[in-house]
Amino acid sequence: MKRRWGLVLIACLAFAGIVWLLLPKILGPKLSAYEVTARPLVQTVVATGRVAAVSRAQVGSTLTGVVVERRVREGDRVQPGDALAVLRSEDLEAAVREAEAALAALQESTRPQAYAALREAESMLEQARREAQRRRELFDRRAISREEMERAIQAEATARATTERARLEAQSLSTGNANEAVARARLANAQAQLEKTTIRAEVAGTVLTRNAEPGDLVQPSRVLFEIAREGDTEVLVPLDEKNLAALAIGQPAMCIADAYPSRPFPATVSFIAPSIDPQRGTVDVRLRVTDVPEFLREDMTVSVNVETGRRERSIAVPNDAMLPQDGDRAELWVVVDGRAERREVMLGLRGLTSTEVTAGLQAGDIVLADGDAAIEPGTRVRAVLDTSPAQAAERATRNEAPIPMD
Repeated sequence: MKRRWGLVLIACLAFAGIVWLLLPKILGPKLSAYEVTARPLVQTVVATGRVAAVSRAQVGSTLTGVVVERRVREGDRVQPGDALAVLRSEDLEAAVREAEAALAALQESTRPQAYAALREAESMLEQARREAQRRRELFDRRAISREEMERAIQAEATARATTERARLEAQSLSTGNANEAVARARLANAQAQLEKTTIRAEVAGTVLTRNAEPGDLVQPSRVLFEIAREGDTEVLVPLDEKNLAALAIGQPAMCIADAYPSRPFPATVSFIAPSIDPQRGTVDVRLRVTDVPEFLREDMTVSVNVETGRRERSIAVPNDAMLPQDGDRAELWVVVDGRAERREVMLGLRGLTSTEVTAGLQAGDIVLADGDAAIEPGTRVRAVLDTSPAQAAERATRNEAPIPMD
């Protein structure tokens, strides 16, 4: 009896061993898989850029001179008219004083003398006129000779010419006439040249660079200061050209400065370059930052996520589960009743980790994680569910590296 039970036990163990060996072949291999769910999907483009002002103003000197004072340094904020540096100005100050003296002499000396000379000439003309009239009367009574009368008439003519010259001279020196205008223009020119010795900011902004120190000899061709204009700040981002089709003006973006990773700030796509950089295969995109954080600095490195598409509810599958075909089509393995089935699907929004499937799948379907798995259609498989597509996307996003700048 015991022997019979022993044989039965051995047979059972042998059968169990055979089943254990054949079970994987019967049920199929274990393969990682995802369960498809409906969830929100945001399509983003990730890259690295740098902070740039909308424009920069280069400030120099219009004169050749020696710097005697520098009044700003990098990082200082300036307003239009603020002094940046001062040049030596002794010779120009002397020119201003000379022009002021010339104008004062015209107004206080030359002009009064001309008016006095005119009054004197008019008085002498009146006297010569009376004398000529008296001599004519005497000549008519034959009391004097013709020669005496003619001398009186000639004296009157000379006095009239002298008076006319004095009148013209006084008119040329009157207020607002040519001589005073020339004198005022010379003074204004001298003052303008003197004003140029103080180098001033023409725009409001922040001083980025300074290339002037006391004692430096500066010339008109030399840039002394560079100022970043106030206004909207931009982030310049070179994006891979493969993302060009997904980009559009007005798309929102989130930026994170490498120096302040816990303080993200929003931006908006404001410009997409019309050409491609052939060396790097990138397209330059500018993001406008309207609410500029106080910590942001020129040329600061910034990581950028541009939102190029959004679905509040969509069927999304991790990219590694799909084998892209042509255009908006892809193929993947779907597990139906324990067997692998090759299926073509239509694609929508495409992200770096997940892609929207618009046709061919529904929530609850099981897809193999490896879209290029080396199996035959109809093969039995055992799907081992991996992390959900949402978790896979989140995990992959954490591992993504932005496109580096050269």
